[in-house]
Amino acid sequence: MKQTTTSPKYRIFAILLAVLLSSATSFAGDIEAGKAKAVTCLTCHGVGDTVLGVATPIISGQYEDYLIQAMKSYRSGSRNNPVMNSFVNSLSDKDIEDIAAFYSSMDSKLFTPTE
Repeated sequence: MKQTTTSPKYRIFAILLAVLLSSATSFAGDIEAGKAKAVTCLTCHGVGDTVLGVATPIISGQYEDYLIQAMKSYRSGSRNNPVMNSFVNSLSDKDIEDIAAFYSSMDSKLFTPTE
């Protein structure tokens, strides 16, 4: 029977790769904390498909990473909307992650086209 040995460098690389891949798609957002922090957001964005006004996007069920990126872009000013810019200015990264977790956890009619 032939024995194979794996070099320590390969083992370390495999372990680091596994750790990076497992943490790459996880977010630290807390849904319940996000629910409490999203009181102002709910005023316009509502729950599910209920929003205030035609120009208000439905964000319920949106991808968490998209919501995080959008809110951080509003906060930095690289995405411009006077209403959103003013709301997110006071949010910390943790607040943003929590709100994104809350909204992404909701059911929605949002979908990704397959064709």
